[in-house]
Amino acid sequence: MPLNIVRRLIPDWGTTYGPPGDGPFPAVMILHGSEGAWSGWSHRNAVLLAAHGFLAFPFPYSKGGNAWNAGSIADVSLDRTAEALAALRGFAPSGGKVGIYGVSRGAEHALLLASLMLRDGVAGVPDAIAVHSAPDVICGAFDARRWRDAGDPGWQVWDPGERAWSWRGSSDDLLPTTPIEIERYGGPLFLSHGTADKVWSVETTRRLAERLRRHGRTPEVHYYQDEDHLPRSEAENRHHEKLIAFLERNLTSCD
Repeated sequence: MPLNIVRRLIPDWGTTYGPPGDGPFPAVMILHGSEGAWSGWSHRNAVLLAAHGFLAFPFPYSKGGNAWNAGSIADVSLDRTAEALAALRGFAPSGGKVGIYGVSRGAEHALLLASLMLRDGVAGVPDAIAVHSAPDVICGAFDARRWRDAGDPGWQVWDPGERAWSWRGSSDDLLPTTPIEIERYGGPLFLSHGTADKVWSVETTRRLAERLRRHGRTPEVHYYQDEDHLPRSEAENRHHEKLIAFLERNLTSCD
């Protein structure tokens, strides 16, 4: 039986998942959250998109880690993500249009990257952005080695002074609590959030949507009633239907 999904390596960057054949295919970079690159969630999401005709690239940006430890999101170079996005756009099976899909810290990553690329005139801004459970401000660094449930003897308070991101060699203007200026982005933007999210409050997406509309933007916004950070099966299926429709509409249409 022939494969319906095949892996293709982008040399020096990582693996993609996509349909068989030469393409071209609409491409999507997937940005994981604090679960890290090793957890498999971003690869699972990539396979799901590949099954619907996309060339999906789970970009492993977290630092360190292994199959038992998520690693860290600390001093992550957003310049490197911009380079990886360009590599995906130039990859032979890619159809030219490239989107980003980020969840949680990956959502923050996607919004922040696009806003900085636009602020500084960097070419190759994503053609569409989809984010789920996004914070509306820059957050502090995360180190999975220190993460424990509250009450555990190893539990430590998250230090908001530690920087998660750098851009052009500096994190000086990427301080935690700084608003992410995604209103700079005029392309197609998909925002979604569970109303019972215990990790990032749904109010973060409500604030993002309100700010975007004040600046004349028209994001596609979906709220999943009574759903937590990870939606349950029925809600997740609805989310994927909406996400795939958004990506198809904005990455496969002709210019």
